[in-house]
Amino acid sequence: MTTAPSSDPSGPGPARASHAQRAASFGAGADEYRAVRPSYPDAAVDWLLPAGARHVLDLAAGTGKLTERLVARGLHVTAVEPSDGMRDQLRDAVPGAHVLSGTAERIPLEDGSVDAVLVGQAWHWFDVAVAVPEIARVLRPGGRLGVVWNVRDHAVDWVERFTEIIHRGDSLEPVHRTPEIDAAGGAFTPLEHATFPWQDHLPASSLRTLAATRSHLLTLPPAERDELLDAVDRLVATHPALAGRPEIDLPYRAECWRADRVLGTDAATTVDGAVDGAVDGAVDGAVDGAVDA
Repeated sequence: MTTAPSSDPSGPGPARASHAQRAASFGAGADEYRAVRPSYPDAAVDWLLPAGARHVLDLAAGTGKLTERLVARGLHVTAVEPSDGMRDQLRDAVPGAHVLSGTAERIPLEDGSVDAVLVGQAWHWFDVAVAVPEIARVLRPGGRLGVVWNVRDHAVDWVERFTEIIHRGDSLEPVHRTPEIDAAGGAFTPLEHATFPWQDHLPASSLRTLAATRSHLLTLPPAERDELLDAVDRLVATHPALAGRPEIDLPYRAECWRADRVLGTDAATTVDGAVDGAVDGAVDGAVDGAVDA
């Protein structure tokens, strides 16, 4: 059930969209999401995948930014995504993937059916108390869970200013942190972490569109959204590193975590005992930076 918007805890003002409403907002901007959201560096994808993987699940696949990287490797890829609009974009962009409707909390696959479950830019939307046991259930013994976030590099001045603009008034700012996998009751090995710096080359004018694909802006009243997007345009027009440049490089760090499914553990018992509730999918261990969500 969708909950009513909650008030911004920073003080008086209009109600803001709830976590659930923001998670459901992406379908409205799926075409722009597909056009401007970054992909993932090959080194990060290679690190996330286990040796010998054949069947991979891209969970909460969005418009297929990670999916296409997996299909390009000759893998059999199932992409599960709850948004109708996102799935439509995914099917058009990545015809080699098997696309299904579903969620992290209810994965439409058989037990032990995949060699890896990868999650790109989406873990913070999961109810991990339910999702983690579900992921353990569909993984074969020895299979791999991999999680990746593209994080903007704030060491660059204009990136820091861009991030400040698009997070104004954001009462539900998601934070990428070490994924919580304890809900699977010992079904996974300890997490490993790696970072892969890279740059996304894009037209400078696309910064406005990139900002518009964030759930915070998608759920703002039109006047407030336009105000923030106009501020992005002013940044592009006036910042010395951006002004007059038709194309730019946006620096990212691909922050990656991986853990393997422990041999001999029974995921079904942890699924049966999963606790309902809204969990952001984050624990201590935050990495500095900002993730587009």
